[in-house]
Amino acid sequence: MSAQSDNTIMATLSNAWENVLTSLGGGGTVIPVVRMHGVISPENRPGRINLERFNPILEKAFGIKRAPAVAIVINSPGGSPVQSRLVGNRIRELADLNDKKVLVFVEDVAGSGGYFISVVADEIFADPSSIVGSIGVIMTGFGFSKAIEKVGITRRVYTAGKSKSTLDPFLPEKKADVERIKKVEEDIHQVFIDYVIQHRGDKLNAPDSKLFTGEWWPALRGVELGLVDAIGDMYTVLRERFGENVKLKHITPRRPFFSPPRIGLDASMLSATLPADMISALEERALWSRFGL
Repeated sequence: MSAQSDNTIMATLSNAWENVLTSLGGGGTVIPVVRMHGVISPENRPGRINLERFNPILEKAFGIKRAPAVAIVINSPGGSPVQSRLVGNRIRELADLNDKKVLVFVEDVAGSGGYFISVVADEIFADPSSIVGSIGVIMTGFGFSKAIEKVGITRRVYTAGKSKSTLDPFLPEKKADVERIKKVEEDIHQVFIDYVIQHRGDKLNAPDSKLFTGEWWPALRGVELGLVDAIGDMYTVLRERFGENVKLKHITPRRPFFSPPRIGLDASMLSATLPADMISALEERALWSRFGL
């Protein structure tokens, strides 16, 4: 039997047991809570949001049959547009399949991809000082061509295809490359715009020229613009909706039954992982810092 089959069986048994416990729990509506914190990225590790990591959690949350809604807590500065769309689509698909409402609660920020995911909700709530929006696309990089020139290094690149070296940081920037990148950004931006309009529809209270520039706002302003439905925190809103006895069931990743001990990493493993981890940390820091966080 494959590992995937084992995981499916475990998830089914877990959902069944959760439903039994819920039905025996007496008074109080159970609301599953899924917290999505971090950069949206295909990397499958803690602090990252992607479909592979969150699909089992979402399936478990939406599989609790007696729950009328699922609360999604979002705290993300954005990241991969592909993973944003995949996660958002999966949330909406599971909600429709299981006939449940989706209530999104924004913490510090739902920016860019974080907002992309949020718009699939039936309602979006936020703290007055939460940051929302940033409906735009950005690509960043560094140029080192002059730096390597100063130390006497010559970059040699041989390609089949004139555009194969696009974004090479050790070569001078080309006008044609910039124009092509801008076109790619515009196409991805349009996907983002269409997704927001599809899910927020008539709730939007400002022209496209205001909403879709990449600008971001505090949630109080977001309510006026139609990007957020109301100001409110999760505990207060859920008590008001489902009564004082509402029970929050936090759904988190399942830990393995056994994890072998790790004494340490040898030098070769450190040399392979450290540069990538440092770059990843710098990119993550840059994403959060755009919102002053």
